Amino acid sequence: MQEITANVSWLAVIVGTILSFLLGWLWYSPMLFGKKWAEGVGVELGAASDMPVGAMVTQLIGIFLLAWVFGVTAANEALLTIILVVLTLAALIFSGGMFAKKSMYAVYTESGFIIAMGVVMFLVQAVL
Repeated sequence: MQEITANVSWLAVIVGTILSFLLGWLWYSPMLFGKKWAEGVGVELGAASDMPVGAMVTQLIGIFLLAWVFGVTAANEALLTIILVVLTLAALIFSGGMFAKKSMYAVYTESGFIIAMGVVMFLVQAVL
């Protein structure tokens, strides 16, 4: 367990998680890509009270885990490894969206979000 906890900046992990979660709120909001993304995946954007709680909790857990991986790679001076991980995740999400026959806009939006989160988490690790 020590290899995934030693020298990890937990402040950077928490800040990266919070900022990335907020980025997701903005990214998928009508202010940015939400309306056209929702059309591309066949869902209807609703009020905040209509959000699927299970999906939001799972998203938060996934963001925390990704931020933790960033923390582990930063602690081991292997941040370039996490760039490879983020690009891999983006490619898999891209291909999954294509298999699901989502619109290309939705596919780019979803894989782009992973890359944007990676940039945020990378910067947070570099600063904190």
